[in-house]
Amino acid sequence: MAVVGEGIVSSIGHDPGAVVPRLRVPRNCVAASGALAAYKGLRTRLWAPCGYVRPERYTRKTLRTMSPVSEMALFAAEAALAQAGLAGDKAALKGGRLGVAFGSCSGGVEANLDFATIVADREVKNVTSATYLKMMPQTAAVNLSVHFGTTGRLLPSGTACTSGSLAIGEAYEAIAYGKQDMMIAGGAEEFSVTQVAVFDTLFSASCRNDAPEAVPRPFDRDRDGLVVGDGAAVLVLEEWGHALARGARPLAEIAGFGTNTDGRHVTQPSAETMARALSLALEDAGLPPQAIGYVNAHGTATALGDAAEGAATQAVFGRNAVPVSTVKSYTGHTLGACGAIEAVATIEMMRAGWFAPNLNLRDPDPACGENDFIAGEGRAMDVEYAMSDNFAFGGVNTSIVFRKP
Repeated sequence: MAVVGEGIVSSIGHDPGAVVPRLRVPRNCVAASGALAAYKGLRTRLWAPCGYVRPERYTRKTLRTMSPVSEMALFAAEAALAQAGLAGDKAALKGGRLGVAFGSCSGGVEANLDFATIVADREVKNVTSATYLKMMPQTAAVNLSVHFGTTGRLLPSGTACTSGSLAIGEAYEAIAYGKQDMMIAGGAEEFSVTQVAVFDTLFSASCRNDAPEAVPRPFDRDRDGLVVGDGAAVLVLEEWGHALARGARPLAEIAGFGTNTDGRHVTQPSAETMARALSLALEDAGLPPQAIGYVNAHGTATALGDAAEGAATQAVFGRNAVPVSTVKSYTGHTLGACGAIEAVATIEMMRAGWFAPNLNLRDPDPACGENDFIAGEGRAMDVEYAMSDNFAFGGVNTSIVFRKP
């Protein structure tokens, strides 16, 4: 399965080519937010904004049914389609053999608030014919399909922090089973204090408000939680022979995908089923564990999450057998976008032959297993196969194997 186009909106770049140069700078994208300080009862003040600025070319008509989550998805999709050589190709876009698989944790937050006022104030106001279209959980997927006029499959995902990675996996399977030739796939998330409050309430958000440069600290003994970010990323996937026949240049190959659920607890992850998801991806790719040269970890910097993931990684690959790092040490946790953003980062690092370190990893926690966590200045490696893993509330686990062509 060929990856023929990429697009990204993130704190580490708004162009895939900018990602690795930014990752080579050993500084995170976290800042203390004065806006968050205005909320009573909120302990954390930290965020990792992507810096999205609306392009002037987006008209009011274009944005009528879009909230920021859909806008960022559109920005990334336009770039990915252009790189794939499909921008403006009406025959490909509208012919029924190109679909959309896209995810986010939720739809437009501001639109949700407009509906909430009806319940709180017992008055219908601020609601228009477009409000629900901005709010609905499938808003990004639908808006992409309508904007580009696609008539193939529409596969929205809303599985929290695996929304983006599950969408990529479902797109891969739709093509692998011959149902589509091409797919626009990815995830997006707009920033909201409500998301910050979720993790703050669960005591899973970092509260080192005076030291934003020192967090998050994935896999570190001194980690104290995640930092919420935002952004979007898109991959254009295409059946390999189809891509070559039209002269497309594959950037990478998706060699395998695995997903499952813990079936045990909504917020407490299971190392056993995590490990099984990784093994499912390897089985789908027809690869032994030793073929993987790098693992991009989910790495949220939460106590339970990092420990379970570290144990699962060691169980599959063995002690210190594969280099591991997480892009979240730079970007924070971009929620429904993270699987897609990290897919782009993994592909770009493979192409560059250099892999980012775990920022702020000073004292690896033994509870996270005996793994080869990259630290310091990063690591130069020639890797043929890399894996990107993501895990979510609800016990949803995903793993994608990428190959450098």
